[in-house]
Amino acid sequence: MSDAAYDDAALSKAHLITPDWPAPPGVQALFTTRNGGVSVGAYASLNLGLHTDDDILAVAENQRRLAQHLPAAPRWLNQVHGHHAVAAHEIDAPPRADASFTDQPDVVCAVLIADCMPVLLCTDDGTVVAAVHCGWRGLAGGVIDSTLVAMNVDPKRVIAWLGPAIGPKAFEVGADVRAAFLALDPANDLEFAVSTDVPDKWFADLFALGRRQLARAGVGHVYGGGVCTVSDPQRFFSYRRERVTGRMAAMVWRTG
Repeated sequence: MSDAAYDDAALSKAHLITPDWPAPPGVQALFTTRNGGVSVGAYASLNLGLHTDDDILAVAENQRRLAQHLPAAPRWLNQVHGHHAVAAHEIDAPPRADASFTDQPDVVCAVLIADCMPVLLCTDDGTVVAAVHCGWRGLAGGVIDSTLVAMNVDPKRVIAWLGPAIGPKAFEVGADVRAAFLALDPANDLEFAVSTDVPDKWFADLFALGRRQLARAGVGHVYGGGVCTVSDPQRFFSYRRERVTGRMAAMVWRTG
């Protein structure tokens, strides 16, 4: 199928989520939903992930539609559930990393999401922004701390927004996940609820674990969280719910 086969429909603002956080005027951010694109089947409709088995022309059209709302194309990452953060303004091809930051105007930091928690960061004066992909491995592995170090700012000056992710009633995990977080801080045990149905399983609150990690790092201004991707199939892709699914994007940039 050629690009010409798609109509020229625009991606509506109604298909996008604007983070509700007190970012300074020079900081802009968006989170996509699954709606407003051209992909079909399991990827319907605004799948932005080229690493899926979706039609690459459909993904390219979805990315073109998204670009109409951005100052420049997003600096995509090859996400590996790690803790490496890179400078978005230095990206030519997607690097193996799970976070990016920039102090340059109109450079779009972006992470792809389908249940993992996106964390957007900015300084209170809008001079540095960052996007972080927080699966449980990355979160336990220190991706937030690595990003704050890379931003090279006082964490007390950082504002954070937690985007839609798998919620605490859906995120059932094993003993290895719980042990990884307890090794970081025994108080993390408060964010695990034992499963009454399956032995040696717990329900983890990824949002609360993220807030705790931000607080330990010195970030006291945290917003968002609590919107579950698994429980809302009309708006969100979810790997836990569907396995074969698309990807949404969380993006942040600073203006000139």
